[in-house]
Formats: sequence, structure tokens, C-alpha cells
Amino acid sequence: MKYGFDNDRYLKIQSEHIKERIGKFGDKLYMEFGGKLFDDYHASRVLPGFQPDSKLRMLMQLKDYAEIVIVISAVDIEKNKVRGDLGITYDMDVLRLRDEFQSRGLMVGSVVITHYKGQESAKAFSKKLKRLNIKSYYHYTIEGYPSNVALIDSDEGFGKNDYVETSRPLVVITAPGPGSGKMAVCLSQLYQENKRGIKAGYAKFETFPIWNLPLKHPVNIAYEAATADLNDVNMIDPFHLEAYGKTTVNYNRDIEIFPVLNAIFEGIYKENPYKSPTDMGVNMAGNCIYDDEACQYASKQEIIRRYYTALNNAAEGKCDESEANKIALLMQQVKVTIDDRKVTVAAKARAKKSEAPTAAIELADGTIITSETTSLLGTCAALLLNATKHLAGIDHKVKLIPSDMIEPIQSMKVNCLKGKNPRLHTDEVLVALAMLSKSDENCKKALDQLPNLQGCQVHTTVMISEVDRKIFKKLGVDFTCEPIKKR
Repeated sequence: MKYGFDNDRYLKIQSEHIKERIGKFGDKLYMEFGGKLFDDYHASRVLPGFQPDSKLRMLMQLKDYAEIVIVISAVDIEKNKVRGDLGITYDMDVLRLRDEFQSRGLMVGSVVITHYKGQESAKAFSKKLKRLNIKSYYHYTIEGYPSNVALIDSDEGFGKNDYVETSRPLVVITAPGPGSGKMAVCLSQLYQENKRGIKAGYAKFETFPIWNLPLKHPVNIAYEAATADLNDVNMIDPFHLEAYGKTTVNYNRDIEIFPVLNAIFEGIYKENPYKSPTDMGVNMAGNCIYDDEACQYASKQEIIRRYYTALNNAAEGKCDESEANKIALLMQQVKVTIDDRKVTVAAKARAKKSEAPTAAIELADGTIITSETTSLLGTCAALLLNATKHLAGIDHKVKLIPSDMIEPIQSMKVNCLKGKNPRLHTDEVLVALAMLSKSDENCKKALDQLPNLQGCQVHTTVMISEVDRKIFKKLGVDFTCEPIKKR
């Protein structure tokens, strides 16, 4: 992948900008962290050169006077919402995030369960947190939110929420994913702190959309694709345009909530220190792009990947087709089709010839390797072998795993484990390679190439198994599948 983003510059100017913002407020600053805090893979895909843990590295510089509050929506708990990049539910990710933060010396103060309406699953999660000695609080659904400012900014609105006890001057509000209610938690706390005579401020650290890129820039369109299930829409910030005469980009939920924030700040300070949603942000990512063409290309590829993910989710009954249809419109805006993904074209071309499930991988140097399902191997397992052989300089005709070793494994899968698919998956192939590498130099050479698959692109002509998905993710491979289930 061609880089286009200066991560070192980003760390420097972003941390300086956050420290400057902290200094503008008095007793306490609530900072909403949008996106992923230490595993922001979306940002690393659309801004090639961005490191997934960049925001965490900045936060580490502030750890002595910062604490973290993790937010999760009761709605997401109820429907077992899953993080697509990790394959775990949001409630499990809350526990993972807490462990990750604490292992790095960061203080996690509590968990806030938002959109609470008495859901039994939310109650059960709160009890689980209590057993683990984790403080938890409920924030309730407010009728008419965010437009009913009079109700929201009252004892029957934010005043009804549990007051989240914090002990440090910088409170970082984060969540497993978007739509969790982070901003509402911040605003509720501003209301609650004011009642207690504490002067508190608010700032927002949201990587996307990037405010100083054009509205229809592929980087910003890729954000819309990533949040298609939330119906987020990028918009010109009308408040910023009116206040400064400058065009900046924000998204609908921040623009909708701004009158609420304005009313709360006016109640606390008699005036709002922010004239627009854009003013609330501290994001400096747009100032660190040095190759716009590289970032545009990467973002267009991400939009195509998101489109395939939506198609797969619809085929599995996880959502309707509206999400895919929305992303299809976004693809039209940036003028790309699925044929702009090279591995898609290559996999389909081989499938047309073989009439079997096929796969294709694009390596770092642009080389495309293909594979197909055989009687012994699934197409993804065959692809791993073909790709690692090519990278290791091993002749394609060489069989790394002898068939007489594969057949007993197949027999065990079908006869003992009652499986319907005897073909080896990617994990089984890798275990076999590891075992053979002790005595076979070619197998060792092939295994040594696995790190070189990170960042490579894969496409398959059928939907792949959960096992193969997990292996690709662990290898850092970006994959897409046609929305066709295996027969």
C-alpha cells in the first residue's frame, strides 16, 4: 500500500492541540473520543500511514491526570451487536477495552449504560460489572432527544440520569463503536456538574469526517459507508459557515445536537465558547495528509469493501438491503464499481473457467495469485498455500502438504466430528505446515512468509467460513466475498 499520511507529524500536532484545549477550561474537561481508541483500523485503511494505536499513544502522555469512562448502549446489549473488525459483541468488548486500558496503566473509572429503558439484558450486564468490581451507571432515553431542549436541559431530562463520579480533571469518554451515546453522556455530565458547582468543559476528538477536507472527498465518503447502518450523513456545518464564512464538514448527529450543547453552555457560562460543532473538535488529521491521491485510492477501496460486507450481512439475514443500496450510491459518488477491486475481477475470471469456488489475493508488489476449491482444500486454504509458495520462491508444482497427510484429517472431520465439509480450512493448513516445518525446509519457508500477507487484499466467489474469516483477520488481510453461500 502506498502511504499518504504522516503519522509522526500527526502525533506531535494532535497532542499539542489537545493540551491547548484542556487549558481553556477550569475544573474538568470531558473529552469525547469518537472511533476506536487504540485499534482504529478504519483510519489506518483510509489514511495509509496512520497507525491504529495513534490516539492511545497520545492519551498515554496524559495518563497521570486522565481517567476513562466506557459507554455502551442498552440497545446494543439487547441485540448483541457485534464489532465487525473483531467479531465480538459490544458488551464483551467493554471488558476487553477495560483490560487493555488498564494493562497500559490507564485508569478506567466506570461504565455508563445509555438508552436505558429497563432492558433485562442491560440489568444483567450491570450485575456482571458489579461482580467484577466495575462501577456502572444508567443514562435513560429522553423523549424528543435531541430537539426537545427544554426537557433535555432539566431535572426530568439529563437530571434523571445517574451522576457519573469521576476523580480526575480529564475524563475521556469512549465506546466500542458509534451510536453508543458518548456525546449525550458528556452533556449530561456538564449539566450534573453545574448543579454541583463544578465548572466543566467539553471537547470532541473524532477522526471522521475530517472537517477540513471537502464534503465529497473519498475519505469522508468512506466514513459514511462505515456508518451506513447508523444512517449517518456528512454535512456542511451551517453554524460554522454562518459564524466564520468558512465551509467545513461535520456529520448530522453533531449538527443536530449543537443547539442542545449551546443551551447547556449558556446555562453554565452564560455564553457558549463554541460557535459551531466544528469548533468543538480537536482533530488535526487533515493537516497530516501528504499524498492526497494515495488516500483517495485507499478510501475508494474501503468503500467497495464496505459494500461487500453489507451484501454479505443481507445474505445472512443480519440486515436488509438498504445498507448495501446506500453504499452503492456512495460508490457512484466517488465513481467506482466492484470491478475497481482487482482481486474481485481475478477471482471471478478464474471461477468462470473452473466453475468452482475461487479466490484471489493481491500481494504487496501488485502480483495477483488465485486458487480454487479442490477435493482436499477449501479455496482459502489453497490460496494461502499458493501465496506463501510464491513469496518464498517455491515452485507452484511442489505439494507442501502430502495428500496422504490430508486424507486422515478429512476422515476425522467427517467420521468422528460429523462434519459435512471434508476440505481443510486455513487454520488446519497452517497447523499442518507448522508440523511439517520441522523436517521440511519448504514448509518452513512458506510459514516465514505469513507476516508479508498483512495488508494484502483477498476476494472469494463464495462466502467463507467463520474460521477462514478469523484467520485472515489475524493475518491482517482485507477480504471481501460474493454474497453467495457455499453449497
